[in-house]
This record gives sequence, structure tokens and C-alpha cells, in this order.
Amino acid sequence: MSPVEITRGDSAVILGLPHTGTHVPEDILARLNARGRELTDTDWHVHELYDGLLPGATTVRATFHRYVIDANRPPEDESLYPGQNTTGLVPLTDFDGEPIWDTTPDAAETARRLAEFHAPYHAALAAEIARVRARHGVAILYDCHSIRSVIPYLFEGILPDFNIGTANGTTCAPAIAEAAASVCAGAEGYSHVQNGRFKGGWTTRHYGRPETGVHAIQMELAQSTHLTAEAAPFALDPDKAARLRPHLAAILARIEALAPELSS
Repeated sequence: MSPVEITRGDSAVILGLPHTGTHVPEDILARLNARGRELTDTDWHVHELYDGLLPGATTVRATFHRYVIDANRPPEDESLYPGQNTTGLVPLTDFDGEPIWDTTPDAAETARRLAEFHAPYHAALAAEIARVRARHGVAILYDCHSIRSVIPYLFEGILPDFNIGTANGTTCAPAIAEAAASVCAGAEGYSHVQNGRFKGGWTTRHYGRPETGVHAIQMELAQSTHLTAEAAPFALDPDKAARLRPHLAAILARIEALAPELSS
């Protein structure tokens, strides 16, 4: 299986999907313990939520699971949130802090996975960013994520529904963050925050260089917004999804509409 799926469009917006893949090669699956094989920390159904919301958007999707290697972590594996619990490039625990491996990957194994999975995903993403920027004079990367709304190991309390991350305003023009926040604020019955617990992962921080015409923003959705339950089998709730999707579509449309003025 290819580590990355690409759908090319003519919009200035690129959707990054680093955590919706569930493929685990057999040799890696054999190293996971029973808990790890549950793949609990998948961004369940996020690619389905965004499917068709912005005609012409380019999508770059990792097909491999984040337990194989996390495409939203730096290849050097430095922490994105120093002093806080998190998971690394090749996670050793799940989001509850529980071990997921029977045989822990060593440095050589991590290097192999970097070359076979992480690097191809980011080569594809970088190529699409370059293509879109050449066409429009600007590229807007919208990184799509979701997570359970209650995970005491990672954060206190209940996560807001919409979590906008721009590394404290450094990865995109202010107008992009404002457009996303405005739609979220007007979404009745939903909560939102900017640069709260999730400020944007490595993808957002690495590619977001507004001065070069590349803007990046991360959206972390609480899974309570679209799953029947935040537990196995992590089924998509059609009614919740139908209620959520128009707000996501509005965010993407507002962001896309900013492209001409950002490229001028």
C-alpha cells in the first residue's frame, strides 16, 4: 500500500490528513500488544467529514496509522509541548499513557519507518504546497485532526469542540485564523478555542511561513462532535456529522475566499 494518497485540485486550499490512516504492516502489527492493535488514537472518520466540502481542494492523506510513525511529529522527535504529556514520533504509549508495544521499536526501526512512511508523506505534501503556490501565488494548508474530548493524561477537563491551532498566530495570516474563529463562534451549540491545548503540530509549524506565501492552520475536532461514542467501534454518527459538516464547509469557503488578497 502506498503511504500517501493524493487528490489534486485547483483550489488554493490543501487539506492535510496525517492521522486518518489505519494501515499497519504485518511486521509492525506483530510488535504491537493487544491494546496497541485497537488503534484507539486514530482520527476516526475525519476524511469522511471533509469529503466534498470544498470542491477543488487538494487532499494529502497518510494511509498508515500513527502508531507506525506519527506524520505530525518532527523527524528529530523533539517535543512539541515541552513539560506536558504527549506522544512521540513513534508513540510508545497511547493517549492514556498505556504501553502499546510488546517489542519496543529501536533507533534503527524508527529510522526505517521515517524513510518508508514519514518522508514520503511529507515529500508529497511539500510538492503539493509548491504546486498550489505556483498556481495561486499562495497556498493555504488546513490540517485536519480529531481527538477524544476527555483524555486526562493529555489535558484537564473537556476539550472544546473546535480547536484552532496557529502556533500562537505565527503560521498563517491573522485573517485566516479570524475567519475560522468567526465561523466557529457562530456555530450554535459548539464551543471553540484558539491556540489552547493544541496549537498546531509539526505540520502546521513546519510549513506555515506566511512571509513566503504558505499559510497553515490546524483544526482539532473533539470526537464528540461526530462519533456515536468516543469508544470502540468509534462509529460515525450520521446526524452529528450532518450538523457539523456545514460549519466545516463554511470555514473552508471563508479561508479559500481570502486567497486572492493574500497573494497580492
